[in-house]
Amino acid sequence: MFKTFFWTSVTAMFVSSCVFAASDEHAVSDQIIAEQRSALAAATNGKGYGPQSPRDINAPAGANHRAFNTAPVVNKMALCDIHFHENAEHKGGLFTTFAGNGDGHGYGTGFKYDGVLAEAELAPIPMTVGGSEHGDLEPGDTIEIHFVYSTAQATLGNGLGTCLSDATGNPQLRVEAVVAVLVSQGGADFTKMAHIEEINGLNQVPNLPADLGEPVVYGGSTTGPGYNEKGSPFQVTWSVRPDVVKLNIVSVDAWLKDNPFKEDHAHGVRNLVTNPDLLSQIN
Repeated sequence: MFKTFFWTSVTAMFVSSCVFAASDEHAVSDQIIAEQRSALAAATNGKGYGPQSPRDINAPAGANHRAFNTAPVVNKMALCDIHFHENAEHKGGLFTTFAGNGDGHGYGTGFKYDGVLAEAELAPIPMTVGGSEHGDLEPGDTIEIHFVYSTAQATLGNGLGTCLSDATGNPQLRVEAVVAVLVSQGGADFTKMAHIEEINGLNQVPNLPADLGEPVVYGGSTTGPGYNEKGSPFQVTWSVRPDVVKLNIVSVDAWLKDNPFKEDHAHGVRNLVTNPDLLSQIN
């Protein structure tokens, strides 16, 4: 979550020690992921960091006791950002299949949709969607969409800065997370899902999915691979839907080409946080 503006690069020592897997020339070894987790534990130990994200939403246990109030419901907050990550950052629900270690920068890491798609849904498309130095999106890919809200007088724009304000030193933040699998035929229209309206003076997403199971709500942090080796200092109320929506990939392409957040590709993911000392208890 919250994009490259706030990310720091994974250190060169990890990049240089990448090993190449037969299935993905950019994949790294389990040892590198273990080293990143070890660095995160060392950087946060005894420092007072609050609970971190992402996590396994099927595993409620957590030993982090930095408490903060749950953010208000979305219609009491202002939408400030929409972006998405390639593969699901969270694990659980209908997305528990590990996608692989990726390149050490969060690309390729994460979780895939557990279901089976029809041949027509996986048909090739005559375009490149969200192309970047890390590749592009294809039918069958999983993404995790983050609809970010703030209690500050927030604006629409690129990055966490749009969700903060000099006039409010400690705004509450909420992320409504939707996991989707991309299909070439059928599926929901992402431009409609992400449609923004001003309602009662606040930017809102009136078509936020409400049929993807009871969201798992917990206290966590901002995400993104820049926090693989350090703690995020931001307190975030997460609301993660356990079911998966099928999204038409052409509609995702249309949104990437025309959105107020200057989004043009999927972001990498942070390693799943598994250290109990960095996880809140899910009630």
